[in-house]
Amino acid sequence: MFGKEFQRKYALTDQGVRNTKQGTLWTVVVNLIVMGGMGILYLLMSRYMDTLTNGAPLPNAAVFIALVLAFLALSILTHLQQYRATYGVVYGEIKAVRIGLAERLRKLPLGYFGKRDLADLTETIMGDVNRLEHVWSHCLGYLYGSYISTAIIAVGVFIYDWRMALACLWGVPVAFGLLFGSRALAKRHSEITKAAAVQVSDGIQETLENIREIRATNQEDRFLRALNDKIDRHEKTMLRGELSTGIFVNAASVIMRLGVATTILTGAKLILSGQIEFMPLFAFLMVITRVYAPFDQALALIAEMFMSQVSANRLMEIHDAKTAEGTDSFAPKGHDIVFENVGFAYNDEQVLRGVSFTARQGEVTALVGPSGSGKSTCARLAARLWDADEGKIRVGGVDISTVDPEVLLRDYSMVFQDVVLFDDTVMENIRLGRRGATDGEVRAAAAAANCDEFVEKLPRGYATPIGENGAKLSGGERQRISIARALLKNAPIVLLDEATASLDVENETKVQGALSRLLAGKTVLVIAHRMRTVEAADKIVVLADGRVAEEGRPAELLAKQSGIFRRMTQLQGASENWTI
Repeated sequence: MFGKEFQRKYALTDQGVRNTKQGTLWTVVVNLIVMGGMGILYLLMSRYMDTLTNGAPLPNAAVFIALVLAFLALSILTHLQQYRATYGVVYGEIKAVRIGLAERLRKLPLGYFGKRDLADLTETIMGDVNRLEHVWSHCLGYLYGSYISTAIIAVGVFIYDWRMALACLWGVPVAFGLLFGSRALAKRHSEITKAAAVQVSDGIQETLENIREIRATNQEDRFLRALNDKIDRHEKTMLRGELSTGIFVNAASVIMRLGVATTILTGAKLILSGQIEFMPLFAFLMVITRVYAPFDQALALIAEMFMSQVSANRLMEIHDAKTAEGTDSFAPKGHDIVFENVGFAYNDEQVLRGVSFTARQGEVTALVGPSGSGKSTCARLAARLWDADEGKIRVGGVDISTVDPEVLLRDYSMVFQDVVLFDDTVMENIRLGRRGATDGEVRAAAAAANCDEFVEKLPRGYATPIGENGAKLSGGERQRISIARALLKNAPIVLLDEATASLDVENETKVQGALSRLLAGKTVLVIAHRMRTVEAADKIVVLADGRVAEEGRPAELLAKQSGIFRRMTQLQGASENWTI
């Protein structure tokens, strides 16, 4: 019952399965003890009936009071255990699931995130896990415990009187059969509702991220109408899904409740024919109240469980995704980066084809070429942010696909044009380069990156919060913090994505000075968009259509009459003379 298939169906951890077993066990115990309370009531009524009909002496009140008190004490203790085993342990489970999910996401290659919509991932991490949390705490142990306790009670009542038992319990399997028959429909509606919820999240995220462009182009009304349409569509899909599920749940409840009528009719017929007395009918009516009570809630819960399986499947897709793994040791002989016939594709779109070149330690190797030629892809493959589909990439003779990415990246510093900063202080944003660095080391790296100039003007200096993604700083200031972070790390390999392309002349000069200090003596791989910035590079690799079209020193490539690098340099030189 609680095997691997069950574990995957509800996206449980191993501890979660054990928790479910405990919750099921204590639910069974509670249901049976409550049924025992009905037995005490039956014994009391039976003795009073004997007194009324046969003149038997009244039952000993002290005995029944003792039984009731024992029942109450036992009921309280078992209910507390059931609560702990169902609700209490779930908070530990949800913590483990969220941490496990974060660990899984941390180990996934960057290519996985390129194939997934950010709003969709956010909906899985937040919405799907929240839905499963309710299923784990309110549904699984309670429902499976009700199954088992009802089966035990059914065996007992069938032994007692199979005719009355059949009249009493026939509605339970029919009701659940109806619900299980609607499972495919419930799952389909859940998938549609989930897709609509993702569209709403996507619309909100898109609006917030592009608010400046939306206002600048006077598109507020259009975007708000589109967002309202998505919200209305989500609301309608939710209503349709809940309505269709509600019809089946209520129909199942009505069918199960018909068991009360059939129990009374069957009991009355058997009493009139002299086959049973009144007390057995009374006993079965009490059985009905305890058999149906757990299932009243279970009918609604099982519908929720059907819908939760869509959330569980989405969660398991993340756990099933292939992670980037490798050894925990990385001992290269130097830090030359060698591409050997590397091929790579995004989905079905081939980006790199047989790319081979070497970026030597102590030299600056620039990757240039038209947009879409594969420059950024090469840089990401060099750091194993993605894995190559074909060929090998070696650093110091070591195949990087055999090294754990987190171990490999200790030897890399990255400075990209699109800087990512956190809503924290200047000090802590720089310290990300090397956790555990002292304040003095952070300030030294910041000074080398020319950060002192603007940090001194901030209200609290290095202790000043800079806002979400450095919103309180200019582009040049954000870029210098990124370079300070890389200087603090002091890794032997530097990946540089034209860090000065979007800066004004003054900031560009300051950033270039900081970069000169960062790049000294390192293996440097530069993604270049402006040809004049790589005139001093030791080597240029020109990419075109995913292949190495040219390779050599800047002067050698400029000397080629029909070369791509020469043509790109001439075109950019002509564009610099353009005026309004």
